[in-house]
Amino acid sequence: MKLNKLRSPRGAVKKGKRLGRGPGSGSGKTSSHGHKGQNSRSGGGVPPWFEGGQMPLQRRIPKRGFYNRFKTYYQIVNLDGLSRFENGSKINAKVLVEAGLIHKEALPVKILGNGTIETVLEVEVDKISKSAAKAIQNAGGSVKLISGDKVPGLDDGESLQ
Repeated sequence: MKLNKLRSPRGAVKKGKRLGRGPGSGSGKTSSHGHKGQNSRSGGGVPPWFEGGQMPLQRRIPKRGFYNRFKTYYQIVNLDGLSRFENGSKINAKVLVEAGLIHKEALPVKILGNGTIETVLEVEVDKISKSAAKAIQNAGGSVKLISGDKVPGLDDGESLQ
């Protein structure tokens, strides 16, 4: 067997219709389009979703949901997810991606206070909840916000460092 001898099996390749090639072809004259009307004209016909003037499906079904392109969507990490790190670890977006807690390093991260934490961590994220900040501080760790804002939930309003 050689490459130049390869052929499709019999019946696998069907010849295309040759439209408008005379009466002997069986599809001459009007080329199987019939006489007159929208579908006989060049460029005529209706789109696949057209339902003959009936209210189309895409308009009958209610619209749902909304994506606000100006809202900041945070990747959420809870305290129980941070408890897997060792004492003295520095936690940032890169470390969280490597640990599999978030998917993208470029998107902002927010720490929430679900769970408990016993380990001492240095956390540097975009946002943090009051309860999470207090829990990390009570465990002996520190919190720093990337934006440089005040960490919420602290009595004196200063950053935990």
